Amino acid sequence: MNTRITPDITYEIQANVWLYPGMAGWHFVSIDKKTAEEIKDNHGYLRKGFGSIPVEVTIGETTWKTSLFPDKSGEYLLPLKADVRKKEGIKMGDTLTVSLRIKL
Repeated sequence: MNTRITPDITYEIQANVWLYPGMAGWHFVSIDKKTAEEIKDNHGYLRKGFGSIPVEVTIGETTWKTSLFPDKSGEYLLPLKADVRKKEGIKMGDTLTVSLRIKL
């Protein structure tokens, strides 16, 4: 087991909101490949089930805990909870500034 501790790093990205075609109502943003690779390199040892990595996310005035999920394209997917979308007025196609802090 890797017990390496990496200092907290916050990643800030801009990404478009999209609707997952196979599951009604699930909205996501994709973490670009470059940032995803950096997250995997720095924090891959924190992987949980399905390769997920725990994060604290801030969009606008809303902060919550969730996980990033790896995608076969090499990106990570960030699910956007319905209550967050409602609070922040987020809809499909919006471009968001997303702050991700990896949870140790």
